[in-house]
Amino acid sequence: MRGDGKVETEATLKIVVQGERHLTVAEGNGPVNALDSALRKAITEYYPHLVDVELTGYRVRILDSDHGTGAGTRVLLDSTNGEESWGSIGVSENIIEASWEALVDSLEYAFPRQGGSSE
Repeated sequence: MRGDGKVETEATLKIVVQGERHLTVAEGNGPVNALDSALRKAITEYYPHLVDVELTGYRVRILDSDHGTGAGTRVLLDSTNGEESWGSIGVSENIIEASWEALVDSLEYAFPRQGGSSE
C-alpha cells in the first residue's frame, strides 16, 4: 500500500522472447494491469506495434459457483488498436491464469494475419 492509501500490485514476469530470456517487473492498479505492463515491457522492443493495443474492457464470470473460491472463472477482455476491436477469453480455476491467457490471446490477435485479408 502506498502512503496515500492506494493499493498497488506488482507483477514479476519471466519470459523468453525470440530466444532471449527477460525478467521484468511492473506495477499496476491491479494484477491484470501489472501483468499487462510487465509483458509489454518485455516484448514491445521486439513488437513495437503492440504499443497501440489498448485493453478497453475486463469482465470475469464465475462458471461453477457451487465450488466457492475454487470455482472456475472465465475472463473476457476487449481490446483495440485504434482501427479495429476484438475480444479474447481465458478460462481457469485461477483468475490470474485466466487473465493471463486472455491477455496473451489479445496481444497475439494484434499480429498481422497471413494471407492478406483479415476476414
